Amino acid sequence: MRALSPARAIAYGGLTVGVLDGLDAIVFFGLRNGVGPIRIFKGIAGGLLGREAALAGGWPTALLGVVLHFTIATSIVAVFYVLSRRLPFLIRRPFVWGPVYGVAVYLTMNLVVLPLSALHGTGLPQAVPVLLNGLLIHIIGVGTPSVLFARAGQRAD
Repeated sequence: MRALSPARAIAYGGLTVGVLDGLDAIVFFGLRNGVGPIRIFKGIAGGLLGREAALAGGWPTALLGVVLHFTIATSIVAVFYVLSRRLPFLIRRPFVWGPVYGVAVYLTMNLVVLPLSALHGTGLPQAVPVLLNGLLIHIIGVGTPSVLFARAGQRAD
C-alpha cells in the first residue's frame, strides 16, 4: 500500500471498513434471515432512535443508518491511527495486530456500545453462526484494514 496523508488514510480506511462490514451484514443476514439492506441500515439507526422508531422510519431512517455506519467505521480507523502513533509497534505486524484490534472492536461494540445505545443490546450473540460471522468480519474486514490504512498514513509523515 502506498503512502497516504493521515486524513486520506483514515477516510479511505473508514470507507473500506464500512463497505466490507456493510456487505458482510447484507449478505450474511440476507441469506440467514431474509433481511434486506434497508432493514439492516434501519437497525443501525435504531442505535440512535430506538428499535421501534427506526423500523417505522422509511428511506431517511435507512440513510441515517448508512451515515452512522460509515461514521463508526471511520472512527474505528481513526482510533487505531491515533493508537499506532503512540504505540508504533502496532503497525509493524498488521496481520497480528489487525485481528487483535478487530476482536477488541467487536467486544467493545457488543459489550459496551450496544448496551448503552437506544437498542439496549444484551451482550454477545447467542447464536454461534452470528458470533463467528461477527468475529470473522471484525478480524478480516475491520481490524486488519484499520492497521493497513494506519500504516499507509504514517508512511507519508
